[in-house]
Amino acid sequence: MFTVDSISLPKFQQGGLKGVLGSYMTQFWAPDLDNAQNKKFVAGFKAKYGRYPSFYAAQSYDTIFLIKSAVEAVGGDLDNQDGMRAAMEAADFPSVRGSFTYGNNHFPIQNFYLRQVVEDDDGVWTTSIVETVFKNHQDVYAKDCKL
Repeated sequence: MFTVDSISLPKFQQGGLKGVLGSYMTQFWAPDLDNAQNKKFVAGFKAKYGRYPSFYAAQSYDTIFLIKSAVEAVGGDLDNQDGMRAAMEAADFPSVRGSFTYGNNHFPIQNFYLRQVVEDDDGVWTTSIVETVFKNHQDVYAKDCKL
């Protein structure tokens, strides 16, 4: 459920909707994922914007690092489109999600987490990982893809 995330939680908290606390959802990313890239991303985002990042921001951050890895792989030669594609398919970049790869249909193979709305030490509502519900999950349509 994408309705309850770092975009909507401040509004729910300001509106006094305490019933949101403790609710659950699943997602491929969470602010408390324990990896160096995610910690750097969340801390930097909070320092600049004063709030937790959304999963949209996390995807955007990953995208920039994916593109950067491809540009570096081809030595800056952006005309080398085959090299850029190969580098992007390799997904050799530090992701906020931790390790993931791409399937034959170019969708990420990644973990999904059960997350719960909690109040952090500063009294701010956020989400926290309860458990991993899918490990290295690939979408069910990958088997039908002709790529």
